[in-house]
Amino acid sequence: MPSEALVHSGRLKCADNVKRGRGRPNLTWEESVKRYLKDGNITKELPMDRGAWKIGEGEKLVRALFGVACCRQPAVIFVDEIDSLLSQRKSDGEHESSRRLKTQFLIEMEGFDSGNEQILLIGATNRPQELDEAARRRLTKRLYIPLPSSEARTWIIRNLLEKDGLFKLSEKETGVICKLTEGYSGSDMKNLVKDASMGPLREALQQGVEITKLNKEEVRPVMLKDFEAALQEVRPSVSTSELGIYEEWNMQFGSLSI
Repeated sequence: MPSEALVHSGRLKCADNVKRGRGRPNLTWEESVKRYLKDGNITKELPMDRGAWKIGEGEKLVRALFGVACCRQPAVIFVDEIDSLLSQRKSDGEHESSRRLKTQFLIEMEGFDSGNEQILLIGATNRPQELDEAARRRLTKRLYIPLPSSEARTWIIRNLLEKDGLFKLSEKETGVICKLTEGYSGSDMKNLVKDASMGPLREALQQGVEITKLNKEEVRPVMLKDFEAALQEVRPSVSTSELGIYEEWNMQFGSLSI
């Protein structure tokens, strides 16, 4: 793409021009683009808090986001909790700025999907049933990520504890933990390991040891008993009924061939 080319029919000049300060001055979204382009060719996170912008500012940010991605392609746009941004549109009770932001986002999604752009849009959500029909139609690959398997939970435990040199569990002990954590999500496992890793420090405190003076080498590894204690505090956050909703949605709308 030429450096002076216009992106999306003239909505936003190429990022090189934005960096030079060309175009209309004193626009909040242009200042945001300049700030987020300082460190090179990576499309960084743009502030998308709908409550923080006046009517019209949200649409400008959306145009800036997709415009910068087009100028800096290949690029990846990742939207976490996409259901909060692209929930089902309502005729009554929905704020005008929210409805306009959704419409602009859908327009941009439709606009860059011509086959020539090297842009990947990824959205993550745990409320897929709340996505707007138009957004669901534009997100052509809809993948259901199930709860981590026993092997995946073992990897999470090992990976998180090995970073600090605290992993000394045997294969049998790891298997016991995996059986006890059936139904835990990846986030639940992370919280569980974090709580279990505090076990050695709690034990040191009970023994009257000043933990601020402890060296890393003096802290014992995390043991099975630490996980057993942590399991009393960290419970699974996903219910069986929620899993049923996800599986039903996946059967109806998911990309089953993948």
